[in-house]
Amino acid sequence: MSHTKKTRTTVDIYGKTYTIIGDENVHHTRLVASIVDDKMNEIHQANKSLDTTRLAVLTAVNTVNDYLKLKDDYDLLLKKIEEKEDL
Repeated sequence: MSHTKKTRTTVDIYGKTYTIIGDENVHHTRLVASIVDDKMNEIHQANKSLDTTRLAVLTAVNTVNDYLKLKDDYDLLLKKIEEKEDL
């Protein structure tokens, strides 16, 4: 069991207040919440008829899509670095 002190942070996402408990510092947690809030508002502007649940799912899908693209880019860069180091 981890003995890391958990941080409790209250954030607002899409008009609702959430308390997030985790290992990250308050600034990081608020940054993440702000990005989620921005993404939800962005998607809402393009799809005003979506209910909150569908909006949250679309936000999650878009976020994971962005993450996977960045991960692929990161993996490709690591491979290129390894290839250069082998020369």
